[in-house]
Amino acid sequence: MRLATFTDARGTRAGVVVDDAGRPAIADVAALRPDWSTALREWLPRLPGWREELAAVAAAAPRLALTDVVLQPPIPDPRHFYAVGLNYADHAREMGVPLPKQPRVFVKLPGTVQRPHGPIVHPGHSDTLDYEGELAFVVGRRCRDVPASHAREFIAGYLVVNDLSLREFVNPDTLVVAKGCDTFAPQGPWLTTADEIADARALRIRTWVDGELRQDGSTRELVYGPEELLAWCSRGITLEPGDVVTTGSPPGSGHGYSPPRYLRPGQRVRVEIDGLGAIENEVTAR
Repeated sequence: MRLATFTDARGTRAGVVVDDAGRPAIADVAALRPDWSTALREWLPRLPGWREELAAVAAAAPRLALTDVVLQPPIPDPRHFYAVGLNYADHAREMGVPLPKQPRVFVKLPGTVQRPHGPIVHPGHSDTLDYEGELAFVVGRRCRDVPASHAREFIAGYLVVNDLSLREFVNPDTLVVAKGCDTFAPQGPWLTTADEIADARALRIRTWVDGELRQDGSTRELVYGPEELLAWCSRGITLEPGDVVTTGSPPGSGHGYSPPRYLRPGQRVRVEIDGLGAIENEVTAR
């Protein structure tokens, strides 16, 4: 099942993405069930036992073409938003550095969250804006101190993220400046529920800049997979439904080229992951 947050003339609400004559469309379940919450975050804890009812309502709900709505981030305001550095083995080999002995987790600021097709706003004070296509997972139920062996029970689903950075500031002292600028984490296009993905460590992930393929990797190269990361992030920390963890990026970011190929206003970045869809964003001047 694919779950989206979208906006039209009636406001912002959650819906189900369905195939309509071979094209994705939104099943506007709120039209039939106005008593349901309009926030996707509120749906997540109910999903395991609610899926059949939701699917039945979606099948009967009116359809909205994607061209008639604005897709929002599936979770527009996650209470926690974590990211992970140096989490692809082939990326570590490319850089000539050892694999991390534990996940390198850091926090992304709330203002980084951006629509799947919204603009990436170049902050203007650095020429080192870089892209990183990533797989992210979304927490489905409140949890803490979850062992990796049970972590899958708490993953609601997956989405695509572009984790942007200002490379000149990527160091422990200035990581918030590097990673925390407004719009530095477009995500979506929707949440694909975990039951739709047989193996989250067997997904192809690609990034294009202006139509040129820059990243072409596989999540099989993840050092720490979603289950290990949820276990690590929940150590002593209560995770809430809708929390987002983005899992790192394969080789091919602009910083890895010689000379580096950083993003400029006017360029377009597309990130696509098999089975999850694609996000595409234009870099705009501030």
